[in-house]
Amino acid sequence: MKLDVNRPDLTVGVIGTGAMGRGIVQVTAAGGMNVLMTDARPGAAAEARDFIAKMLERAAEKGSMSKEEAAAATARITIVDSHKDMKPCHVVIEAIVENLEAKRALFGELETIVTPDCIMVSNTSSMSVTTIGAKLKTPQRFAGFHFFNPVPLMKLVEVISGLLTEEWVCDALMALGKRMTREPVRLTDAPGFLVNQVGRGFTLEASHLVYEGVSTFADVDRVMRDVGGFRMGPFELMELTGLDVTQPASALIYNQFFQEPRYRPNLIMQERYEAGVLGRKSKKGFYDYDADMKAIVAAEKPAPAARPESVWVSSVEVQGSAKLKELLGKLDASIETGAKPSAQALILVTPIGEDATTAATSQNLDPKRTVAVDTLFPMVKRRTIMTTPITDPAYRDAAHGLLASDGVPVTVCRDSPGFIAQRIVAMIVNIGCSIAQSRTSVPADIDKAVTLGLNYPNGPFKFADVLGVQNIHRILENMNRIYADPRYRPNIWLTRRAKLGVSLLTPEL
Repeated sequence: MKLDVNRPDLTVGVIGTGAMGRGIVQVTAAGGMNVLMTDARPGAAAEARDFIAKMLERAAEKGSMSKEEAAAATARITIVDSHKDMKPCHVVIEAIVENLEAKRALFGELETIVTPDCIMVSNTSSMSVTTIGAKLKTPQRFAGFHFFNPVPLMKLVEVISGLLTEEWVCDALMALGKRMTREPVRLTDAPGFLVNQVGRGFTLEASHLVYEGVSTFADVDRVMRDVGGFRMGPFELMELTGLDVTQPASALIYNQFFQEPRYRPNLIMQERYEAGVLGRKSKKGFYDYDADMKAIVAAEKPAPAARPESVWVSSVEVQGSAKLKELLGKLDASIETGAKPSAQALILVTPIGEDATTAATSQNLDPKRTVAVDTLFPMVKRRTIMTTPITDPAYRDAAHGLLASDGVPVTVCRDSPGFIAQRIVAMIVNIGCSIAQSRTSVPADIDKAVTLGLNYPNGPFKFADVLGVQNIHRILENMNRIYADPRYRPNIWLTRRAKLGVSLLTPEL
């Protein structure tokens, strides 16, 4: 069986006209397709149609389409009384509440209404496509078609095949996504699909960092913006989406994966969720908000004026040592060249995945004078340093003052295997490799989905190539060894490629 989604009379049904549903209607109509839409709440579909018409008019005003095209798109939208009027549709998209029984009941009734070759899809963001379609008489024509909010602006759409979905259905949905001017990616059913799985590495690891007392919400956000290159920090992102969305999704993915440690939620998120401290929507979250709903973030304290008399840099990490010495030279630091530091020197180490304590003790260095510097990421917009539990504050301040002496801000964090950015990015890469290992999707599509759906500066595999596959693997191996927590075990897919010394985007033969 095959559906020609480019046929001029293609009719798409959309059930549910909330934020997601109306966005789907808009891109469908703008793509030249007829749309039948309905909503269980009286008047909701009419409100949605008026909203969509205004959005199309605005698009015409901005020049992204002509006035005639906007008017024609609006004319292609028809409101129907209920899902019982979807019989003329070639494809029906469900965008109702995230409730399994509600979705099952809707599709169970819908398959008795539409024609036998009509494709039925769910826009679910977190529920198993296989589970939703398990009780259908025709699960082979059922799939997931997951858009991202706001739909007209977010180009990505995930095309998810359930266990019983036939190939032609996903082929048609890939073509349909392109006709809607989206960027479709193909994947098999998995908890959280693709994008929401990778997103756990960003938000959950940040929460674990703060829970462990390594850093603060504001400092983690600053580091991930300035050092990691992300548009928003993880706590800023959760403030925007709301913990009433993020925390249940995190718990659901964790449990659907049978408590896989990589997806283990954190108490910092859970307790705020239970207390109704959800973010911007509750006017309080990880941050407080002023009357204009701007986050109240304390300004960073000025860097100390202190500077060390001399600096000794460990050469154990050859690349990190070279980068740091080059920077220190530009800062006019007095760099010692001996095999061991002098009695009063500031000792700087550049660990990959280790904490400052481990680096100091394994290298027989004085932990009271030791400060670790993250050299894996560019040190242009911000630098990150880390102390041991007994680093003398005078040496900490001297390191801070020196590394900030050219005006680049410095974030000081407490001892942690992998610093802030190393930990979070390594988890993003590891989860991406897990998705590739399970054949949920292919590396190139995983990277494309993550950059489009999450606005990350790189996908997991590109991140690994930029920072070094072996470096990412070392971070995870060291964290796994030091924490003795399977949460940090490197995925075998990553381990093999690190041993082979190849890019994570290398095609598998």
